[in-house]
Amino acid sequence: MHRRPDLLARIEPYVRDSPRPSRLLARSTDQLDVNQVLAPLLRRVGVAVDHVLGGTASVRLRLERSGQPADVEGFRGQQALWGLAAMVIGGFYVSLTFVGGNGSVLRGVVILVVAFLVGVIVRDQLLTRAAERREQQLMAEFPAVAEMLALAVTAGEGAAAALERVAGLSSGELSGELARCLVDARAGSSLPEALQGLADRTGLPSLARFVDGIVIAVERGTPLADVMRAQAQDARDASKQQLLELGGRRELLMMVPVVFLVLPVTIVFAVFPGLDALNLSG
Repeated sequence: MHRRPDLLARIEPYVRDSPRPSRLLARSTDQLDVNQVLAPLLRRVGVAVDHVLGGTASVRLRLERSGQPADVEGFRGQQALWGLAAMVIGGFYVSLTFVGGNGSVLRGVVILVVAFLVGVIVRDQLLTRAAERREQQLMAEFPAVAEMLALAVTAGEGAAAALERVAGLSSGELSGELARCLVDARAGSSLPEALQGLADRTGLPSLARFVDGIVIAVERGTPLADVMRAQAQDARDASKQQLLELGGRRELLMMVPVVFLVLPVTIVFAVFPGLDALNLSG
């Protein structure tokens, strides 16, 4: 059996002179973290790379759409690390060429510079792919979440309560965005402002129209259930349209092996016996 705390243990937290700090904020100073040493250097390298490449707004937008913190300098530091790693690989190749007796200083410098640029570009492309994958996942979850919101509002719940219920019952990227909207609303922002932030972070047209419908209904006092049902129907139609477009693209891709592989073989089998017969008759 668990022993019940005595009176002293129960009143001590309320009469202590200095409150005990949270364990989440406590940090050990005995151990030296490598990230604490490298973080300032990576920040400086990231700032230098950002000055050279530019495109800060584009990088911040893609970071937000991929669900990562909008830390442009940190991302530029990662790009610099990828570039340095590619330079190390290029350096091994250059050293092998010098050992073989075919090395050239100018060619080695060019290889190292190209390797660094390739590493930077590859990290940038990976961020773009991550943003695209997250957008596809959001669009896949959007119709089901819209249906759940419409059902919750039709059952008599308000907009905030419906968002909280759906965010608690569902899982995924879109439910995480809804939970972030609720956190922003509880932190002092109004619900329309929090929803507008969701639309700005995702950048999806269908989700932006859905958010605009909810915001207008909340601000103007129109029946929210009708708006939710209409928005859910629009989400289903958008999902069907996306599936049709994907099927059309897959159909074109299926024509490639038919045209370039199956059809030439069929023509060869159809024409070769006739040519063989002509050769025999000649």
